[in-house]
Amino acid sequence: MRRLLRTLAASAFACLLLPLSAGPGNATTTPAAAALADPIGMTSGFYTDPHSNPAAWAAANPGDGRAAAIRDNIASRPMARWFGAWSGDIGASVGSYVGAADAADKLPVLIAYNIPGRDACGGHSGGGAGTPAAYRTWISAFASAIGSRPALVVIEPDSLGDFSCLDQARIDERNAMLRGALAEFRNRAPNTWTYLDAGNPAWISASTMAQHLEGAGAREAHGFSLNISNYFTTGENTSYGNAISSALSASYGYTKPYVIDTSRNGNGSNGEWCNPGGRRIGAVSQTGGGAEMLLWLKTPGESDGNCGVGGGSAAGQFLPEVAYKMIFGY
Repeated sequence: MRRLLRTLAASAFACLLLPLSAGPGNATTTPAAAALADPIGMTSGFYTDPHSNPAAWAAANPGDGRAAAIRDNIASRPMARWFGAWSGDIGASVGSYVGAADAADKLPVLIAYNIPGRDACGGHSGGGAGTPAAYRTWISAFASAIGSRPALVVIEPDSLGDFSCLDQARIDERNAMLRGALAEFRNRAPNTWTYLDAGNPAWISASTMAQHLEGAGAREAHGFSLNISNYFTTGENTSYGNAISSALSASYGYTKPYVIDTSRNGNGSNGEWCNPGGRRIGAVSQTGGGAEMLLWLKTPGESDGNCGVGGGSAAGQFLPEVAYKMIFGY
């Protein structure tokens, strides 16, 4: 029944396309068509990736005393998969992942993390596509690979949180890439909800973040994301998200829903952001919880970089001892 409803929804969307020219890829959608998207209603819960880093580690190390806890408390939970240059052929990689979720009638959460100058001011997760043109090609293939299947996509964590090392030309260039990314998903992935990343409560003020979101085209996004790879409590993020939404309303005349990364916020923040000790996993992925959704966006146990309790590791590397301690909060 869900698949039949999905087919009917896709057909209805196609009927509402407004062609601007006869050329492929030049169609845009009417506001009514965009409103049809409901990836939550089209699926039966969030997708759990059987090939996540913690799942792969637990499967490869069944005799390790930490394996059962990591398998049962982390690997078995729905969480996002991150995509970047390491993903290889982005169309094939995204298509395979979303296809597996679709076959299971589950909703996948994906993170696009390949913007040129990524983490330019922080430096721990630097990299990204070589040029804006290369990024446009990459993000277009990303969106096309999702197609009409339901998905949630967070676009470029960290990209709007810190402009301190960027001149105005680079800020304008980044905003143009983010607006272009939103357009690609709007035109090529009609049943995807997109979220621009809005940092965390300790980074910049809500009014400044609202300005950054507006500059990056937040009107065209479904919403914004908070606390990715950080540790602030759900309550702290809810207050910050509501303040951002109020600032968007006051200054620009619209509001947006938001999602919160709860993957590592069970003990809150101790003021450090890069592999701090003593943190704990938080509430599992769910709708509601004070926000539109609570989601595991960062994978518990994956390093933030060569720092803190992850000294000597690379960003994204799975650290079983860190994951194990995060289950119990010590």
